Amino acid sequence: MKTVTIARGDGIGPEIMDAVLAIVNAAGARVVWEEIEIGEQVYLSGNTSGITKGAWDSIRRNKVFLKAPITTPQGGGYKSLNVTMRKSLGLFANIRPCVSYHPFVATRHPDMDVVIIRENEEDLYAGIEHQQTDEVVQCLKLISRPGCEKIIRYAFEYARLYKRKKVSCFIKDNIMKHTDGLFHEVFREVAALYPDIATDSWIIDIGAARLADTPEIFDVIVTSNLYGDVISDIAAQISGSVGLAGSANIGASCAMFEAIHGSAPDIAGKDKANPSGLLKAAVMLLNHIGQQDVAERIENAWLCAIEEGIHTADMYKAGVSQECVGTQAFADAVIARMGQLPQQLEKQTFAKDFTLKMPEYHRKAATKKILKGVDIFVDWKGKNADELAASLKQLNNGIELTMITNRGVKVWPDGFEETFCTDHWRCRFEGPSPSDYPEGVDKRCIPQMLEKAVAHDIDIIKLENLYEFDGKRGYSLGQGQ
Repeated sequence: MKTVTIARGDGIGPEIMDAVLAIVNAAGARVVWEEIEIGEQVYLSGNTSGITKGAWDSIRRNKVFLKAPITTPQGGGYKSLNVTMRKSLGLFANIRPCVSYHPFVATRHPDMDVVIIRENEEDLYAGIEHQQTDEVVQCLKLISRPGCEKIIRYAFEYARLYKRKKVSCFIKDNIMKHTDGLFHEVFREVAALYPDIATDSWIIDIGAARLADTPEIFDVIVTSNLYGDVISDIAAQISGSVGLAGSANIGASCAMFEAIHGSAPDIAGKDKANPSGLLKAAVMLLNHIGQQDVAERIENAWLCAIEEGIHTADMYKAGVSQECVGTQAFADAVIARMGQLPQQLEKQTFAKDFTLKMPEYHRKAATKKILKGVDIFVDWKGKNADELAASLKQLNNGIELTMITNRGVKVWPDGFEETFCTDHWRCRFEGPSPSDYPEGVDKRCIPQMLEKAVAHDIDIIKLENLYEFDGKRGYSLGQGQ
């Protein structure tokens, strides 16, 4: 018997969890359930994290967690518990299969069978945000080589285990050349180690458009956190319903399984919710703990109910569905078909060796890192960049002002009067030619510049050092530079 931590969640969470537990127990799962409370009531009790130490202890002890949707109260001070749990437990891989069940569930894409593998720990979801001026806030996009390598290797190992033929990479490195550029670079490196699997790469905008229009051209998609969050909901919806999709969050030691939809408080307690997303998550959980026999029994019983037209309201379509049922009645229909196999939809069998053989990450040799200059960000209420430049030149100290941008666009030298400017200015100071400073700029000049800025009443809000790594520029040019 395996002990599994569960949380009933908020909104529709308790009723869909009840339905799922009834199905899993009826299928003969060799599981003991250990319940914890997380989410809205914990938040409102004064715990701004939404989870208690005892709940953390249960999850970390049992290593496997089935979670119903939760509600994060509106207003400031509450961090997303989903993001916190994924990052705190090292759940780096989010797996979301999106399959159509044509003709029994309405979809324009009858041949769709896509798995989206999303990086879970970094990107904009690091949640590092600052208000820097009256008019500008920032969010830091953090992409690491270890993070890229782990998720991309996982995607290829998943494809190999499940006999998938292609892995596609979604990025936006035509704009974010360093962050998304790193993700794409690592994808190419890892792809070379799997010559048996086809690959392609897509800029996220056209990739998402093609996914929405012709999903059958994709097999496994690997991407960063934000893109994966968006496209997995799109993929789930066009396959038939967001209510049909579950997800797994996998780490080196712990795993969390959940439906991809939210807590839907508007239909909570009305016996209308579709428990299928959470049930799909439970099937993934059973696979994860080696109970493929139970997972197959549940999946095939569910397919039987679907093809016989027993549908909840979100799936129901006149002329296709036979009966519109509530949450509990749908669970009863699945239980009644336990042991049966679908007649038209393809019966499910799961790989018995579910262990993905993830290699240990090895850090690459350190590069030669040379300081080339510094970007100084300034809060300034003026509009004329020439005036700002004249003031900033007082800071020249072995490195000199070479460019000013506003929202990334170069406005000095040779800026355009048409360019709209806020009160947030990036001011780039760079050293002389490399021949004069082969080992880079003297770092001591930077604090000296800060002292001058204070003396001249220049409001510096942030610094970013400009580095070169093995001769490769490690910072972006200004737009128009």
